[in-house]
Amino acid sequence: MSKVKTGFFCQNCGYESVKWLGQCPSCNQWNTFVEEIKHKEPAKANGWENYSNEKRTNKTVALKEIRANEEKRLLTPDKELNRVLGGGIVAGSIVLIAGEPGIGKSTLFLQDGLQLSNITVLYISGEESEQQIKMRAERLKLSNENFYLLTETSTQIIFQEIKKLKPQLVIVDSVQTLHTPFIDSSPGSVSQIRECAAEFQRFAKETNTPVFLIGHITKEGSIAGPKILEHMVDTVLQFEGDRHYAYRIIRTLKNRFGSTAELGIYEMTDEGMKGVANPSEILITQKEDHLSGIAIAATIEGMRPLLIEVQALVTQSVYGTPQRTVTGFDLRRLQLLLAVLEKRGGFHFGVKDVFLNIAGGLKVEDPSIDLAVLCALLSSYEDVALPQHICFAGEVGLSGEIRAVNRIDQRIAEAEKLGFEKIIVSKYGQKGLAKQKFNIEVISMGRVDEVYRYLF
Repeated sequence: MSKVKTGFFCQNCGYESVKWLGQCPSCNQWNTFVEEIKHKEPAKANGWENYSNEKRTNKTVALKEIRANEEKRLLTPDKELNRVLGGGIVAGSIVLIAGEPGIGKSTLFLQDGLQLSNITVLYISGEESEQQIKMRAERLKLSNENFYLLTETSTQIIFQEIKKLKPQLVIVDSVQTLHTPFIDSSPGSVSQIRECAAEFQRFAKETNTPVFLIGHITKEGSIAGPKILEHMVDTVLQFEGDRHYAYRIIRTLKNRFGSTAELGIYEMTDEGMKGVANPSEILITQKEDHLSGIAIAATIEGMRPLLIEVQALVTQSVYGTPQRTVTGFDLRRLQLLLAVLEKRGGFHFGVKDVFLNIAGGLKVEDPSIDLAVLCALLSSYEDVALPQHICFAGEVGLSGEIRAVNRIDQRIAEAEKLGFEKIIVSKYGQKGLAKQKFNIEVISMGRVDEVYRYLF
């Protein structure tokens, strides 16, 4: 009988140490080391290798001898998922999807699996019973004869079933519940997550079968498990949204087969997740009254242009220290813009409470919404509503100048499509616009004080 070997693993990053350490030398987190048994059977191959008939022999080849085949993609009925994956599911790819509990990860991928009626799909659940998944499928009003269900957490049994069924797509919900018998630590531990993901990676690459791994996130918002999990997979998708809104956003954090700047938007309904074709319409409040403190920004999220509503409220400070409260925007960026207005415009925001909100529950990092934020602040400060059918796209510099932003033609086209009549942009980004003819009036300005004089 071989001796049981143990090691200490960082629960945050997966760093291995022979003894317990207070602080992890890799990620500098405190009290994250846990002792785990790492005994493996050396003679046998573990995981998928036990069940695969072909034994691969890799040999050295010259790069010029390798024939590059265009990767075959499986198009799903879900256009938003196709978009974030770079045009469909690549054969043999392994995709990790992470998100908060209850946000709709299981619902979305159960729905996508049921909609793929032309291929054999295996849905492996380690969290729910067969009856629970059946009830959810009935609620989605979807049926599929080629959709198979397996409620199991042992990878040994899972690969036995996979060998019998030979599925063309595997969905695992979730990777943190799996355990391999070749490692003696508990499910969800660093070594179990790493080994189970490695087994599915070998299976995906050897059989050319795409695998979706649904994962949990920690209370800090990062993907649970070792960081190596994100390095092993081909694509990492982050599923996010506010529980108080019906909209969910799926972002690409890593993609070996496409752009990492993609974004899919869903609406949570009684019958599952519905892709939103035109998100700008849902992010702008339909209102009849002219209200102060509201400006529309033309932003770019990923590869798609969006028009979002920026709401600002500026009031006289009642307490000694003025408040600065922000939702969906960077607080330091707001303080920077207020300093620009104080210095370059002479507005006394130092004695005012300032509240800022990006409507629709979005979190925006694009600096091109600076101009819209500034105009919303001035509108609330003066208590004068901005003209309707006007939007903004521009970054604001510390000296009060309006700086050019990228892909301005796409922003203008999106504003025109939604019926806006005017858009204010920087005069320094006119190179690409001179040749194009828009039906919307494009107003070019160079400084913040010019915009103030024009609007008020």
